[in-house]
Amino acid sequence: MAHDSQPLVNTEEGSLTVDQAIANLRQTADGGLRYYAAWWLGRFRVAEPEAIQALVVALDDERDRAPDGGYPLRRNAARALGKLGDRTVVPALIQCLNCDDYYVRESAAQALESLGDPQAVPALRSLLAGGVAVAVAVPDKPHLVQPYNAVLEALGTLGARDAVEDIKPFLDHDVAQVQNAAARALYQLTGDATYCDRLLQRLQEPNLQLRRSAMMDLGAIGYLPAAQPIAATLAENSLKLIALQRVLESHLRQSGFPMAGLTDEARGVLSLMDELL
Repeated sequence: MAHDSQPLVNTEEGSLTVDQAIANLRQTADGGLRYYAAWWLGRFRVAEPEAIQALVVALDDERDRAPDGGYPLRRNAARALGKLGDRTVVPALIQCLNCDDYYVRESAAQALESLGDPQAVPALRSLLAGGVAVAVAVPDKPHLVQPYNAVLEALGTLGARDAVEDIKPFLDHDVAQVQNAAARALYQLTGDATYCDRLLQRLQEPNLQLRRSAMMDLGAIGYLPAAQPIAATLAENSLKLIALQRVLESHLRQSGFPMAGLTDEARGVLSLMDELL
C-alpha cells in the first residue's frame, strides 16, 4: 500500500519515507537499517497498520543479535510500539517479558506502561516474584536480574493496587533508584504522601544522579508540594523544567483547567519555571 507521506529524515542513503522504513524493517538483510527503521517508526509516531504489524513481527526477530546474545532490534521495536498508542500489541509486548534479554524486558515494561492497558499487570507482577531476596545483580552484567525500575513504575501507572504488598519490600532494596521507583509507585497506588517524602529527601543527596532520579519521579507523579524543592535542587535547569512541567500538567488536569482557570498553585509553578528560564 502506497503512502502519501513526505520524507521526514535524511540519511546517508537519502530521504526515508514511511514505505521505505517499513520495507527496511521487513525485508533488508542489513541489521543496522532494520534497527534504524524501528526507531524511525516510533520517533515519528507512524501508527499505520502496516508499520505496527512489521514492528510486532520484529519482536520475535532472531537475526539481529548482539555479541552478548541480546536482541537490539526487539528492544527498538518494543520502544516504538510503546509510542504508537495501539493496545492491540499489548499481548505481544507481554510475551516479551519472558525474553532472555534484560533490555527487551525493560523496553517491553516501559512500552506497556505507556500504553496503559491493565491486562499487563499480572505479567508485570510476576517479574517481582521472590521479592528483594532475589532482586540481585547478574554476575558480570551491569544490571539486576529484572528491570525492577521499569516494572515498578509500570505497576504504579497502571493502577495495580493489588500489587501494593509486592512492591513495599522494594523500598528497602540496596539500589537507591529501585527504592525511588517503589516509592513513586506506592504513592500512585495509595495516595500516601509519606512515600513522596522519601523522594523529597533524595533531592538533598550528594549524588547528582540520585537527585535527578528523584526529581523526575516527583514530576512523573505530579506531586504539587514538590514544585519548590524541585526548583531548588542542585541539578540542571533543563531537567527541573521538565519535572515542573509534569507537575503543572498533572495539577491542571486535576483542577479542571481550562474551564476553572488557573489556580494560585498553577501560577506558582509557572513562576518557578519562569525563574529557571
